[in-house]
Amino acid sequence: MSITVYVPGDAGALSLGADATAEVLAAEAARRGADVRIVRNGSRGLYWLEPMVEVATEAGRVAYGPVQADDVAGLFDADFLSGGVHALALGPTEELDWLKSQQRLTFARVGVIDPRSLDDYRAHGGFKGLEKALAMKPADIVQAVADSGLRGRGGAAFPTGIKWKTCLQAQATQKYIVCNADEGDSGTYSDRMLMEGDPFQLIEGMVIAGLAVGATQGYIYLRAEYPHAQRILEVALSAATADGWLGDDVRGSGKAFHLEVRMAAGAYICGEETSLLDSLEGKRGQVRFKPPLPAIEGLFGKPTVINNVITLASVPVVLAEGADFYKDYGMGRSRGTLPIQLAGNVKRPGLVERAFGLSLRELIEGYGGGTASGRPLRAVQIGGPLGAYLTADQLDVELDYEAIAGIGGMLGHGGIVVFDDTVDMAAQARYAMEFCAIESCGKCTPCRIGSTRGVEVIDRMLAGNAAERQRNEALLRDLCQTMIDGSLCALGGLAPYPVLSALDHFSEDFAKVADKAAS
Repeated sequence: MSITVYVPGDAGALSLGADATAEVLAAEAARRGADVRIVRNGSRGLYWLEPMVEVATEAGRVAYGPVQADDVAGLFDADFLSGGVHALALGPTEELDWLKSQQRLTFARVGVIDPRSLDDYRAHGGFKGLEKALAMKPADIVQAVADSGLRGRGGAAFPTGIKWKTCLQAQATQKYIVCNADEGDSGTYSDRMLMEGDPFQLIEGMVIAGLAVGATQGYIYLRAEYPHAQRILEVALSAATADGWLGDDVRGSGKAFHLEVRMAAGAYICGEETSLLDSLEGKRGQVRFKPPLPAIEGLFGKPTVINNVITLASVPVVLAEGADFYKDYGMGRSRGTLPIQLAGNVKRPGLVERAFGLSLRELIEGYGGGTASGRPLRAVQIGGPLGAYLTADQLDVELDYEAIAGIGGMLGHGGIVVFDDTVDMAAQARYAMEFCAIESCGKCTPCRIGSTRGVEVIDRMLAGNAAERQRNEALLRDLCQTMIDGSLCALGGLAPYPVLSALDHFSEDFAKVADKAAS
């Protein structure tokens, strides 16, 4: 009987040598006559231990990591196929502290199953939510999602049930479901991990959304830089279609839903939902005026639900386990769980799925283990390149949409980037403004011109004397307010937040360059 060994095929693990590890493992097993079956699973999210190899033993799965190709022969010598002792042995996977304390609902199968196997997905509870949805009325599906308290996980945190209800009530002969998989925020990778590790869950969520609002066609607008996700999604779509979960007659229900992957244009602005729609229609990605809302007049002028990957992948859990089950997780208006991504100068980077309400300190110090450099933490950016910078004194804030907003921040897509005390916050502020200037779609003046002028003003601040700095800071703050008030979308409206937070909390960094030059 063959022994199953799991080697992640996740893009993050691949960048750390997982392919070479898998190849050498297969060759070494053949050389020793060991009957080994290698499964390329998704990552469990412990990126500092990737490639993390797991062996299925009679006592459960045992983990080893990080395993490079050169380590494989030593693992065989230590009888790792039976869970043998080795310097890279981590113990039973499910007992690892990083995983034991998490509350994995959306990521329950990621790293556990073979992402290409429909049978594996079903054996671990897959399609349970869709099977229930097929027996429900559209309005009841929408109400279940609304009752769960699920909000958009892409950044805006808009109540999903309200968006779906608006689309359901819109009258049209054709409606669409669009998945925004153009994950472009710095420090974020949960969408990619989900698509590469459990693609059928996204498919299931999109079919449920189609049933809920009366849509028969769906599109996954996938980030151009995600070729591994594209390949796995295409395999999953073919398998789901062959087994009747997609097509003209979903599982004999008489209801149709078709789904395609479309590769994105490689522009950050196409992560904004209306710019995404223009790109999906074959146009240059530019922000649309609202109203009309996409739920009323979206793709090709038809009612369209646009949700991000994690939002849609959360829906099967809501339908399978019930709205109350999902709503029992979280706090306040932030219900359910959030896959949080730790990145930057942190000792243990990776994905943590927990209910809303844990503190930023618990994440960074508890899960992350503090800074990788061992130096004091100075700043944390949450919410991607447009998120405000928080200080070390603000780490006790709870991870909750309203709590983070209450201190001038934005939870966004749940990406957390850590900086130690060597960071130059003036340079970070300049980068944020320059990023906006480069990525602006150019449609509105406050974003297109304001960001360019903003970079110029920051440069003058860094080059001038104290009096000139004060004048330029006043000008920069005024410019930022104009961008916030007048920009057409969140790119221009949020780009000032990292700049203003850097000015408020780290003003000394804007003075030190010029002061050093003057001395």
